[in-house]
Amino acid sequence: MFDIQEELKKVPDNPGVYLMKNKFGEIIYVGKAKSLKKRVKQYFHSKNHASKILVMISNISEFEYIITDNEVEALILEANYIKKYKPKYNTLLRDDKQYPYIKISVQEKYPRIYKVREVKRDGAKYYGPYISNYAVNEIIEIIGSLYKLRKCSLKLDGKRVNQRPCLNYHINKCTAPCMGNVDYKEYKEEVNKAISFLSGKEEEIIDSLKDKMKQASQNLDYEKAAKFRDQIKALEIISEKQKIVSTTSSMDQDVIGSAIGIEEACMQVFFIRNGKIIGREHFLLTNISENDTREEIIKSFITQFYTGTVYIPKEIYIETEIEDLETFEDFLSEKRGNKVSVKVPAKGEKSMLIKMVKKNALEILEKGSQRIKKELDESIQAVEELRELLEMNERPMRIEAYDISNIQGVESVGSMVVFENGTMSKANYRRFKINTVHGPDDYKSMEEVLERRINRGLSENDDIKGFNKMPDIILVDGGKGQANIAENVIENYGLKIPVCGMIKDDKHTTRGLIYKGKEIEMKQTDRVYRLIYKIQEEAHRFAIEYHRNLRDKTLFKSELDNIENIGHKRKISMLKTFGSVDNIKTKSIDELMNAPGMNIKAAESVYNYFNR
Repeated sequence: MFDIQEELKKVPDNPGVYLMKNKFGEIIYVGKAKSLKKRVKQYFHSKNHASKILVMISNISEFEYIITDNEVEALILEANYIKKYKPKYNTLLRDDKQYPYIKISVQEKYPRIYKVREVKRDGAKYYGPYISNYAVNEIIEIIGSLYKLRKCSLKLDGKRVNQRPCLNYHINKCTAPCMGNVDYKEYKEEVNKAISFLSGKEEEIIDSLKDKMKQASQNLDYEKAAKFRDQIKALEIISEKQKIVSTTSSMDQDVIGSAIGIEEACMQVFFIRNGKIIGREHFLLTNISENDTREEIIKSFITQFYTGTVYIPKEIYIETEIEDLETFEDFLSEKRGNKVSVKVPAKGEKSMLIKMVKKNALEILEKGSQRIKKELDESIQAVEELRELLEMNERPMRIEAYDISNIQGVESVGSMVVFENGTMSKANYRRFKINTVHGPDDYKSMEEVLERRINRGLSENDDIKGFNKMPDIILVDGGKGQANIAENVIENYGLKIPVCGMIKDDKHTTRGLIYKGKEIEMKQTDRVYRLIYKIQEEAHRFAIEYHRNLRDKTLFKSELDNIENIGHKRKISMLKTFGSVDNIKTKSIDELMNAPGMNIKAAESVYNYFNR
């Protein structure tokens, strides 16, 4: 169980992003902080909160955090997570606003400079994203003054000219290529200067502005000096390196860092897509020996992770050189379908990002090792409390819980979730589609599910995995009725397995257990209560998920499902092309061939089915 007060003691005094979660593990709030330690503690130690924040705090069951190098990184990462998870209590930030970019339309004859919020593959040059609208506007203003690039949206081909220029020409911030009196080569040269400036060579410009500010101040022109001061400030904001984004490449990249302990290692992966970090994930590797090198661990992780993952990016950055690099690149390239590069950055923003990733991996390893051990201890203690509560001779190491889900008897399903040593064993979860029961009869449905489970468990078929090990105790969602049904099934098979019903209160929250016809109440502060609550919620979630999947498939059934050579994709294709099954019935073979994915054999099958 997550102990908030204990975890607060471990929060570091670093900038970063924190994620608040409810009892279901859902992210309900994302925030940033210059000091994670101070900010996160404020939620739980201060009483001076607005009513909305107080409501949020009452729903916090746990939190996690991501360390960053500075507040700028934290701000951008916060925005990415808010957009991804849309947390309930991030109301003020729940818009779809993108951070601004500076765009130079080099694909045009006379490029222009302006602010955008979306990067397109149109041949233009993009710089950003930036966190400050003010700074972006200022930098565009500076470039306008220094290099006199146009900002208008006119389409200039060098042939059509305007009769008169806009205001920017008259205030000496644009050379007015719209008038046709600007030499193309000279304008292009100024564009290149602006590109060079935006590419990181801003120190010369800043020094120049500082000299101008001093000169204006000496001349007592304080208004002009203040303007130069503001421009310098804008440039300094812009020039701050934002390692949380990749300004040099729009390639999809993974950045991998590690932290190695005595018997386990933590691998942290930051996923960069289109130049922005969209998320991160950590993985714990066990059975690490003291002789295993960092190189060996990284190689093992790359092999296991990218064998199982669906998507492989164009570039992967790691912290140390590995042997057989070409072999790994060939392996990844083959899986991706084109060239993948594995790189070790020696310097620059990727090197700094590696350090940040490693810092997070170390934090998770230190915190995770303690938490995992604590959670395991808590789980075992909860199981022991359950044994004492039910007066069992031995601790119930394998707990199976069952639930039934349907809507008026439609698509009835049963779920079996398994807890071993008090923790989820998802590999042993099983689902049952009810076959013999028609209508909303939870008792009969539960009976069918348990009979099928016991039959498979008693079968000598070694292929039936997950059923050959019988439970030490069975929990069913419901009261005396469901518990009695389960007990009868167990007795009919001559087995001696304790059965409990998990009952809920008026608010549909776990209240206690029904055991041998008697109700056993539990305090919500008890470990055993938290275990039973978790088991009941998990069984319900698993059943509901399966029921919804079956229901969605049923709702989209049609007569086309009965036709040979017509699968799901072709069915969708025909419905999109012709609009309805009635329209499909009227089409010829040639017309049916117009639907994407159809061949002559499939078209003939459809035509013959409706015209037999």
